[in-house]
Amino acid sequence: MKTHNKKALINIKVVPLERNKVIAGSSLLHNCIVSFWPCWLHHNNIKKMRGKPFSGKAIFLLILVCFLAGTLFTTHIWTRPATTVETAEPKATKLGCDHKRKLSEGQPGDVMEEVSKTHKAIQSLEKAVSTLEMELAAARRRSQNNNNYNRQKAFVVIGVNTAFSSRQRRESLRQTWMPKGKELKELEKKKGIVIRFMIGHSTTPGGILDKAIDEEAAKYKDFLRLDHVEGYHELSSKTRLYFSTVVSLWDAEFYMKVDDDIHLNLGMLLSTLAKYRSTPRVYIGCMKSGPVLYQKGVKYHEPEHWKFGEDGNKYFRHATGQIYAISKDLATYISINWPILHRYANEDVSLGSWLFGLEVQHVDERSMCCGTPPDCDWKARTGNVCVASFDWSCSGICKSVEKMKSIHKSCGEGEGAVWNVEL
Repeated sequence: MKTHNKKALINIKVVPLERNKVIAGSSLLHNCIVSFWPCWLHHNNIKKMRGKPFSGKAIFLLILVCFLAGTLFTTHIWTRPATTVETAEPKATKLGCDHKRKLSEGQPGDVMEEVSKTHKAIQSLEKAVSTLEMELAAARRRSQNNNNYNRQKAFVVIGVNTAFSSRQRRESLRQTWMPKGKELKELEKKKGIVIRFMIGHSTTPGGILDKAIDEEAAKYKDFLRLDHVEGYHELSSKTRLYFSTVVSLWDAEFYMKVDDDIHLNLGMLLSTLAKYRSTPRVYIGCMKSGPVLYQKGVKYHEPEHWKFGEDGNKYFRHATGQIYAISKDLATYISINWPILHRYANEDVSLGSWLFGLEVQHVDERSMCCGTPPDCDWKARTGNVCVASFDWSCSGICKSVEKMKSIHKSCGEGEGAVWNVEL
């Protein structure tokens, strides 16, 4: 009986199936056998007790039926392709995961390459923004020039730098070398010389200081108000804005900046500038190369001294800040590019740096930095009348309010000299 049963079980052949089918079929067959076997043992024991053994063929057939049923059930349930779930995944998600996996599993060089690409992209964007700013500034300037197509023609525009506290200095100029009233207008019309005191506004617009300037401007009509907050440490910004403003208002051959404690001979100025009318990109003044002052607390201290080399080095050549002139094309260049022109602590250094890298002719005109008497007096007596006079020790005329009249008398070119100059 036992031998017959063993042979029946040994002779069972397993039909090869696909992986999923085999697993599922085997599981069902196992469940069928396991669930049937206790029943069969129990039934067989009963038969033994009754003396009628259970047939081995019946057992074999029952097992075979269970196996076939499992196979059919597996074929019905597991014939769906396993790739159905995979194909439902979005390709973008797979790509994103693959990209992240590559970054996480990649070599350090791969990560650095990605960082380098990002850095280059940022640099490219910054360059594009800078270019757009330049183009916008140029377009704004062209638009402004088109709106002011009837800009007044002039030979030279002279901006006299002044401050709220310099009322007496301005009066000393009006009483000496600077025309006023109808004579000022006549000078503009016939000689093309425009003279204006240039000043911004106070930190509290509309206050006492601004109202005082408004009253003075209404009386003399010789002011150019700038959209600028006045302050000693803001002279570079003021100079930059001055050139940008005057270019939009006057179409001149030269643009000048002069301090309000300088004595000027207008006739000699016209004659000197006229020599450079045909010279493109000319920068005229008393050229110097002073030391870069790195010590804190001293006058003219340069916070960015490290840009000029070791301690004790000197600046590049530039015109002294008391008086200088630039040609039309250079003033236009400043007007267009003002957003990216760097400002150093000292205004004359700033202007020099804006022009240093350009094809510019630097003219060291020593007649624009004569001393006060006896220097300018002696030169005037020998026929070498100075364009401008001041004291180097004071960066202007020392006590200019008290001394301007006497200097004008000793060093002046004479009344009416400017009207005799032919341009």
